[in-house]
Amino acid sequence: MGFDYALFDLDGTLTDPKEGITNSAAHALRPFGIEADPEELTFFIGPPLYESFERFDIPEDRMEEAIASFREYFEPRGWLENVPYPGIGGTLERLQSAGLRLILATSKPEKFALRIMERFDLAKYFTLICGAPMDERKAGKAAIVARAIREAGIADKSRAIMVGDRRHDVEGATANGLDTVGVLWGYGSKEELTSAGAKYIVSDLGELEKIVLS
Repeated sequence: MGFDYALFDLDGTLTDPKEGITNSAAHALRPFGIEADPEELTFFIGPPLYESFERFDIPEDRMEEAIASFREYFEPRGWLENVPYPGIGGTLERLQSAGLRLILATSKPEKFALRIMERFDLAKYFTLICGAPMDERKAGKAAIVARAIREAGIADKSRAIMVGDRRHDVEGATANGLDTVGVLWGYGSKEELTSAGAKYIVSDLGELEKIVLS
């Protein structure tokens, strides 16, 4: 049947932000006396920052301090430590050429998402870019997906699908009545995506294109 709209996550779906995000997280934890190996901080990729910091029992009254410390590294440097997944531009171009409207729905603050999309020349494929406000607690994934649906004017949700690599993408889509394609080249496992309720699981871009265009 194919789809008219495809909503995409950013981190772990379109680009691999591992280096920048894990370095930013390690930087943010140091003021709290926590020395962490960036290689062990990949769980920061995908969820809102406050959710990941909660794993370290950061007190609520210091959460803004932790997020500010993360961005102290990320804003000048971390966002540049990022790379598109091989072939992603070609896939987006083919989907767009087939008539799909592509929409970005990410938990990353919108100003950073737009900056990254423009740096890698991916913004041109998208009709709408929706991200979180700078205070990420004011908009979870479900709220971001809801805004994307509303601003894109999607009336028939069966004609739209969400593409992402973590359970947050699946849960955010499900809360809004959308099915999800879970991708395995990012940071969520097959078990995580299946347990969250992803309708489809794909391991490469060819499989993704078949599902979205079929």
